[in-house]
Amino acid sequence: MSIRSIRDLAAVVRGRRIDLGLNQADLASRAGVSRKWVYEFEAGKATAQFGLILRVLDALDLALDLISTDDASTSPKDATVDLDALLDEHRGR
Repeated sequence: MSIRSIRDLAAVVRGRRIDLGLNQADLASRAGVSRKWVYEFEAGKATAQFGLILRVLDALDLALDLISTDDASTSPKDATVDLDALLDEHRGR
């Protein structure tokens, strides 16, 4: 899936949350954020902190793979980012 905006990412998070049968308060508790933050993020708040977004993705067992759109010859496998390493770095491990 190609994510081009915060609204795209928010829609994926909202869909995954619903698929897992979680309400916003459940997700907030799992991710260590407020329910208000989840509500605002799912509404497409453009100023959501990336670190908190990563915590929410982790709480939903979602991985984030980044690929370069500049070089069509680069395969997605060669251009992926290790989300676990980014999360460990964010958590200070």
